[in-house]
Amino acid sequence: MNKKIYVGNLSYGTNEDSLRDAFAQFGNVETANIVVDRDSGRSKGFGFVEMETEEGAAAAINAMNGKELDGRVIKVNEANDKPARKREFRNRW
Repeated sequence: MNKKIYVGNLSYGTNEDSLRDAFAQFGNVETANIVVDRDSGRSKGFGFVEMETEEGAAAAINAMNGKELDGRVIKVNEANDKPARKREFRNRW
């Protein structure tokens, strides 16, 4: 079962390949995504790594949290599910 990891405080110079490489030492990385601003295309400074196994994810969290990656000390923990957005419809007349 795949396990998703949150990675915060990323350098703006970090790309998805370097993020994947940093976590690959702990197991097979299924995906590595950096969240970018849709208007500017610039990194928002955080991303997600999806590991193939829970054991690999746990090892990555323990080893990488508080470590330096591309000149920044990163925060690594288990990703939480995105909360459902409340949709509100307004009369625009």
